[in-house]
Amino acid sequence: MKVTIVGGGLGGLTLARVLHVNGIEAVVYELDGSSTARDQGGTLDMHEESGQRALRAAGLFDQFRAVARDEGEALRLLDGRGVVHLDERPDEPGGRPEVDRGELKRILVESLPAGTVHWGSKVTAVEPSAITLSGGDTVEADLVVGADGAWSKVRPLLSSARPVYSGLSFVETHMSDVDTRHPDLAAFVGPGSMFALDDGKGVLAQRNGDGRIRVYAAVRAEDENWVATDVVDSDPVQTRLRLLEIFDDFPELVRALIADGDGVFVPRPIHALPVGHRWPRVPGVTLLGDAAHLMSPFAGEGANLAMLDGAELALSLASHDDVESALAAYEAAMFPRAEQAARESATNLVECFEPGGAARLAGFMGSGQ
Repeated sequence: MKVTIVGGGLGGLTLARVLHVNGIEAVVYELDGSSTARDQGGTLDMHEESGQRALRAAGLFDQFRAVARDEGEALRLLDGRGVVHLDERPDEPGGRPEVDRGELKRILVESLPAGTVHWGSKVTAVEPSAITLSGGDTVEADLVVGADGAWSKVRPLLSSARPVYSGLSFVETHMSDVDTRHPDLAAFVGPGSMFALDDGKGVLAQRNGDGRIRVYAAVRAEDENWVATDVVDSDPVQTRLRLLEIFDDFPELVRALIADGDGVFVPRPIHALPVGHRWPRVPGVTLLGDAAHLMSPFAGEGANLAMLDGAELALSLASHDDVESALAAYEAAMFPRAEQAARESATNLVECFEPGGAARLAGFMGSGQ
């Protein structure tokens, strides 16, 4: 069986690894020039029933535990006036330790045979049984898997759906060496995450394992290009001032996460595929992760589900006599679980940024739901 994976993110790499464990080799084609070619993003909480399950199937659970942070489960939740609605620092691990996305990717890449990932490979065309690369080479396969994210080139073979702007945009920034340079803010955020939520806006901060705090200034905006055109520009000083004006009614410690940062600001409009996105079975091709079920980050499920998709698809291929039976079984299980998570994510996005969002979220989390 020849498996071609388009996209070398966490989902595609998990698929390649679990296939390898089960004696099936695959090739991953990834546009990035290397696994460290760009910033890999923030920290992830790995769920027992999804991300951790995938890591166990990959035989990499111990390597994950070696770099995971149980203290990262801590959460402080306040509103735009500074009222603390939840300040949770579990005495015992709660089953969802944090791990830096870059560390997780490193573990997966290092677990694969040399040459499995073809870095710097731009896929220009896709068919159910083949892909074409930018140099003109065509690669034939028994199965093409789209693990290529939100704007997947593989998805159009299966579905006409495209990501839709959610009405919420982030501006991402970060603070380095926080324990030395910003000890007050390190203490304020704590070892995990801090959310300050108000009507139509909020500041989300998460502690990373490299001494950084990653900060997301969230603003509800009708125009998905608004943060890129009217807030963020090439002048970090002006960008910072605009953000501080937007959050001028927030507590000073929250504003300081913007004011005292490293001066790098990245606009990130939040998109999602329709809840319940699915497709009829098409021979020789399928999707996983964001390519299949892009959702907002407000359920904490994106990376977890991508990795579970990769593991479950690999196990299905290993346990069925033919590719089509394996794909049918994989998709039958993936569609409903993705729909449930996407629905939760869409609901949470709305409720977090409506009046009383902080109190409502604290009540929800305090109830153990």
